[in-house]
Amino acid sequence: MKDRKLLNSELGRLNAQQYREAEPSGIEVILDNIRSAHNVGSIFRSSDAFRIDRVWLCGITPVPPTAEIHKTALGAEDSVRWENRSDATVLVRELQDNGYCVVAVEQTEHSVKLGEFRREAGRKYAFVFGNEVDGVSQETVDACDFALEIPQHGTKHSLNVSVCAGVVLWEASK
Repeated sequence: MKDRKLLNSELGRLNAQQYREAEPSGIEVILDNIRSAHNVGSIFRSSDAFRIDRVWLCGITPVPPTAEIHKTALGAEDSVRWENRSDATVLVRELQDNGYCVVAVEQTEHSVKLGEFRREAGRKYAFVFGNEVDGVSQETVDACDFALEIPQHGTKHSLNVSVCAGVVLWEASK
């Protein structure tokens, strides 16, 4: 197979200003106590790829500008809007008060499998991704509208949080 790779100039991507001025996608991301700046940067990059409206950095989650975030975000921390909040649970309730359906991405007793999830047209969503070891805090899970789970078939109980975010955002952006 002979197939020429496209040049970056042929991809038709938005610049950072166009991204910020684009029609909202209706999707936001909440990071609940993520430890690794590299994971945060990777989630920024996935958020940019799927044109997420905002990333909320809660608790101990590192905030830009840092070299570690930039290393994996590659500038996406400049295109995707972000805000820092001390408490994810308080933010969840605030977003719900503003019409968002807030979804914990976590394995729970009644979690919805990702393949069964369908966004309601015209509804705004915020997806909560949790700490690399402990996941989304129970208090935050309890505040969310429901939990969403990526089915897995191997021996590990979870994916890396940045990989998980990429999978969920891909599905949610369809």
